[in-house]
Amino acid sequence: MTATTAGYADVNGLHLYHEVHGDRGTPLVLLHGGMLTIDLSFAGLIPGLAQRHRVVAVELQGHGRTADVDRPITPANSAGDVVALLDHLGIERAHVLGHSMGGAVALELAVSHPDRVLSVVPCSASVRPDGMHEDFLDPQKMATSTRMPTEQDLADFTEAYRRLSPHPEHFEEFLASLSASQADLVGWSDEELAGITAPVLLVQGDHDFTTVEHAALVLRLIPGSQLAVLPGTTHMQVTRRADLLLPLLAAFLGDR
Repeated sequence: MTATTAGYADVNGLHLYHEVHGDRGTPLVLLHGGMLTIDLSFAGLIPGLAQRHRVVAVELQGHGRTADVDRPITPANSAGDVVALLDHLGIERAHVLGHSMGGAVALELAVSHPDRVLSVVPCSASVRPDGMHEDFLDPQKMATSTRMPTEQDLADFTEAYRRLSPHPEHFEEFLASLSASQADLVGWSDEELAGITAPVLLVQGDHDFTTVEHAALVLRLIPGSQLAVLPGTTHMQVTRRADLLLPLLAAFLGDR
């Protein structure tokens, strides 16, 4: 997976790493989940997406090649970074697909920066803490739950951080701060969600961290939104199901 261009943008005190894949079609921003990177989240999707879109893949604060700074990692802060990156790249509006933490950033963009988004695709995102499955909230259940990242996933997180991060020695501290904040679970009010005007496609696995019942609630709260539940799919697998996601995205994004 070779980027058309790759580099850094100095925005909001961050040295923000991003890649651009393809040079045709409308811009599509990809935002990974917590602890992840562009490759770990989107390696299987980018080649197909880049045939139809100018794909801008971002590594958010503290993730991948983007160093952490002394600032909480929140959807609002990260959304501000994405807007600044769009300004840096000369992009007025873009589609935004985000997974998990990145899905919360996509929703924040739809709520707070509606003039910058063409559409949003929040994957495995919740709009309030009670949207999470009970396995995610109970440490004893979490330890044995088949919804959680596998040992291989955890090994991949660790390897990618230590290989890519400007400060690989900070892995344990970064992990602790990310786990403690849970900022992407705080959510939005019903009124904020009802005010979203961008087209929204909600995506999640049927064996996700977020419950299908919660996804149905979000579907009701966001006017005109659509929902796709991927069968036989865990939280970590959602963006890896290119076989299911690429046709869904082609139909949803269309000629927007």
